[in-house]
Amino acid sequence: MLVRICSRRPFQIRPNMAFRSLSSEHRTLLSRESTSIRLTELETRICSLLDDFTKALGKENQSVECCIAGGWVRDKLLGLESNDIDIALSTMMGFPFATKFAEYLRTRGISATQVTKVESRADQSKHLETAKLSLLGVDLDFVNLRSEEYAEGSRIPTRVAFGTKREDTMRRDITINALLYNIHTHSVEDHTRKGLDDLRHGIIRTPLPPKQTFLDDPLRVLRCIRFASRFGYDLVPELVEAAREREIQDALETKISRERIGDEECPDPLRAIKLIDHLALHVAIFTPPPAFGQMIFRTEPLPLHSGLAAAAVLHHFECQLSPGPDSSSMQSRVENNTPSQTSPESQKPVNLPSPSAFSERLRTPHPTLLKGFNADLTTRQRLYLASALTPFRRLKIAEKKDKFKLAVETCIRDGLKLGIQNHYIDGIPALYEASDLLHQPKLKNLRVLPLASRSVSLLLRDKRVHNKNTGSHWTSSVLFSLVQELVTLWDPVKDTFDVDSANETISLYDTFVSKLEDLRLQSSLDDRPILDGRDVSKLLSKQPGPWTGHVLDQVIKWQLGNPNGTKDQCASWLEEEVNAGRLSLDTSGKKGQSKAAGDGPPSKKAKVS
Repeated sequence: MLVRICSRRPFQIRPNMAFRSLSSEHRTLLSRESTSIRLTELETRICSLLDDFTKALGKENQSVECCIAGGWVRDKLLGLESNDIDIALSTMMGFPFATKFAEYLRTRGISATQVTKVESRADQSKHLETAKLSLLGVDLDFVNLRSEEYAEGSRIPTRVAFGTKREDTMRRDITINALLYNIHTHSVEDHTRKGLDDLRHGIIRTPLPPKQTFLDDPLRVLRCIRFASRFGYDLVPELVEAAREREIQDALETKISRERIGDEECPDPLRAIKLIDHLALHVAIFTPPPAFGQMIFRTEPLPLHSGLAAAAVLHHFECQLSPGPDSSSMQSRVENNTPSQTSPESQKPVNLPSPSAFSERLRTPHPTLLKGFNADLTTRQRLYLASALTPFRRLKIAEKKDKFKLAVETCIRDGLKLGIQNHYIDGIPALYEASDLLHQPKLKNLRVLPLASRSVSLLLRDKRVHNKNTGSHWTSSVLFSLVQELVTLWDPVKDTFDVDSANETISLYDTFVSKLEDLRLQSSLDDRPILDGRDVSKLLSKQPGPWTGHVLDQVIKWQLGNPNGTKDQCASWLEEEVNAGRLSLDTSGKKGQSKAAGDGPPSKKAKVS
């Protein structure tokens, strides 16, 4: 059965109800309490110290007004806590103010960290010098209110000067981040005249026309996605139109440092991927600069929408972890805008790109596969980013001396400038390599034991499939392989999804996992070789080297084929194999491998004809 999965109707994303409910609750509070903010004891003390210090400056004929700006104000109004406080100064630069404030604190016997200065970088849209210090365990940033002037045709300001509160807040990224909290009057100030209403109604809007705001700092496009994702808020139409303009996307690709792009993580990954897809930002965000090599196509590249399709399938499976007693299907939760009973905020349904037929008829994978989401604390983030990179699956990057590497690795390292955090740089390429190994697993070979069970065990022990050092777990690897196979059943031209074939594929994977569990093959995946590197080095009178890993692979093979074998028996077998020339220690060519009967090379796929 083919079902249409991506509506061509005007784009709309439903809000994340956890945060929308929170903001609805505060709509009443904002009206009833005149947008007052309740400070903690620690925040009260910090504000009092700043107020006292500005009064001391006033006695020296230095009149300075302090306001807390940005996300802290927004979060406090939403009932959330924030440990980062940005202080906007009316008539003084951040560094001299922070330096004098630190001296003032010392006179009162209060310790604070040394003041540091972050220089402005106009070429990367960072136009403001910022001072930083930590007081009572809270990080404080100090910067002056500013106004800017630009030359025609350039978004690098020719002049940055002290500005009024309105001039400063109108230059900020979005209205809900442009609110100020005046520490002297203890009141919230909305100089854009839209911030409080947008916070009440769940709107993402720029204070100035969005194109002007994005050209000022193209990273703000991603910040809009981030906050829409975090709070489940809606992008206003004019913002969407501006973000899709080629001029904005070119600026995002060329003007913003890749480190800044990689820093913009989104708490609701499916919603973020939807927005990226709708705003046509996939290439601008993920593709590395041309200087990092030419992309080689193994076959026709996958459409950019395949990243959204993969994330949607992944999200659908994730929601099967705990569907809740009042919702028999994922679609009922989507249609009713009600969250799963036990899922965290970032897992709430967000209007999946599929009708009820997709969710109701697509079978739930094996429970063990669903545990792949929780293989470790970083697995979920890694699976969603890997899904977003699906369009690059068939691509490789040409390197020196006819060497190639997966394009997804270059996208992560050089496009997003992400590293080992969450095992992105090592774990995601492994997911793609594992999905090639696990493609369409079939089980006929498992009927021929023990050889077939050993072959499958070796497959699962492959470091690309199961390796705690890269965060890879066989369950998440098999789950991602399943997702990648299901994506191929989506026809982007006809905009249909072959549900019947998808269920057959899921059934195949379920049978594979069930058989693995019946044979208890997964229980030996983390077993260490019966002979370690020192053992084989001593036994063969040879210094450890590249050959050692090859030999240990053969030891594992023997071990799996001889589950009751002893260490002495394995040592005797190894000596016999080497002496007979069936196991080569020469690593200049192919990997050393045993040629003994029944000890062929490990299976590359769990597949037979």
